[in-house]
Amino acid sequence: MDVKKVLLSEDDIPRQWYNILADIKMNPPLGPDGQPVGPDALAPVFPMNLIEQEVSPERWIDIPEPILGVYKIWRPTPLVRASALEKALDTPAKIFFKNEGVSPPGSHKPNTAVAQAYYNKVFGIEKITTETGAGQWGSALSFACAQFGVECKVFMVRVSFDQKPYRKSMMETWGGKCIASPSTETRAGQDALAKDPNTPGSLGIAISEAIEAAVGDETGKTRYSLGSVLNHVMLHQTVVGLEAKKQFEKIGMYPDVVIGCAGGGSNFAGLSFPFVLDKLNGKDVEIYPVEPAACPTLTKAPFVYDHGDTARYTPLLAMYSLGMLLCRRRSTPVVSGITGCRLR
Repeated sequence: MDVKKVLLSEDDIPRQWYNILADIKMNPPLGPDGQPVGPDALAPVFPMNLIEQEVSPERWIDIPEPILGVYKIWRPTPLVRASALEKALDTPAKIFFKNEGVSPPGSHKPNTAVAQAYYNKVFGIEKITTETGAGQWGSALSFACAQFGVECKVFMVRVSFDQKPYRKSMMETWGGKCIASPSTETRAGQDALAKDPNTPGSLGIAISEAIEAAVGDETGKTRYSLGSVLNHVMLHQTVVGLEAKKQFEKIGMYPDVVIGCAGGGSNFAGLSFPFVLDKLNGKDVEIYPVEPAACPTLTKAPFVYDHGDTARYTPLLAMYSLGMLLCRRRSTPVVSGITGCRLR
């Protein structure tokens, strides 16, 4: 009988995250002055233990036992054979997907949310602020903060706040406070509302509000959390690909092609980076980040530094596009449309 789901035991949950910075050197983020951003510039925004992961040159970073204890609520996740899709496509290919939807919030996001909540807690942080678009990240961080007794405040893009009330309910169930953005609670929100009282909001505005709320806390007990883009987020997500490698080994297979959707990068990174390590060591595997044709930032946007927050309060988000950097570093062709870049 053909295998439908490949399952692992709790003992198979990876005990270390893989840090790709040990093997692919990145350009540093730049501040508004054009100079590299150092740890001190990030300290008002992130706890130092996460900043250390952000810049760590170590290939493997141990996963603390309290994080593994929460991971066990839903991990390891199943590797599923997409036999119906194979039939619909009439393809001889064997297609598998890693089902990260079995987590309590329903996505891959808790893999880093749990880690970030834990590291903030041990650093002495009492409250975390963040932004969310459709609500997945806000739900994940609310869940994670509930596990470690940390307060969570989420600025949710107003149009999604109005369209997705159940996501707000999910955050509140886990103790998170969800606020429509732009709000009147921050200067960034007030400025946005003054320009357009009927604005649907944007992720950039919500990020600005969350950062302002974090750095404006005079007690020093609040920090900001980001669900994608940054290196420490990417490495937390590598539990996905590391588990997938064990699952393929269990059934005596290895993928020819690894595909992941790419927005901020955490989903693609989580699945693919462990396979990138194999590729760097001579393994024959093709890796594709896939992006929406309506927003082709990897394949058509300029290769430049940018700020993710509308108000540009900090140099925090003057980050590179990871997928594009991988393409540029390897001098590989960029495939048109939604297929993203191809790592040869």
